[in-house]
Amino acid sequence: MEKSVQVTSPAFNAVSWLAFIGGIVVYLIGLWRAEMQLNEKGYYFAVLVLGLFAAISLQKTVRDRMEDIPTTPIYFGACLLAFIVAVLLLAVGLWNAELLLSEKGFYGLAFFLSLFGAIAVQKNVRDAVNDKGEDSILSMPASQEHD
Repeated sequence: MEKSVQVTSPAFNAVSWLAFIGGIVVYLIGLWRAEMQLNEKGYYFAVLVLGLFAAISLQKTVRDRMEDIPTTPIYFGACLLAFIVAVLLLAVGLWNAELLLSEKGFYGLAFFLSLFGAIAVQKNVRDAVNDKGEDSILSMPASQEHD
């Protein structure tokens, strides 16, 4: 029995990219304009980068498991742990920050919008690659491969 992949609509692809890029840009603009020390800005930037990487890795690992692609339990656990740590670091940082409640909400919403966008974009890219029958988005056409 052949697995069918439902191709996402161009509208969903566009909204996914908008959420991903928009969330990151808004978050970074907020950091740029914030009256925080540079080390605080670095903390929130690092949390965003960790969260994005962890969300994409976790989504890929879950999808691999659903498609019976071998993944190790250790890697799955590491992805899940990194995702949880990123969310907890943001929550603890915002809880203890001397920011207005509206500013805390701003960072939280921009962070989670970015994570959603990253997961959706990764899913769309993988679906597009699977639809074309390629192994990887980075794979080279057979005519360009070298020994």
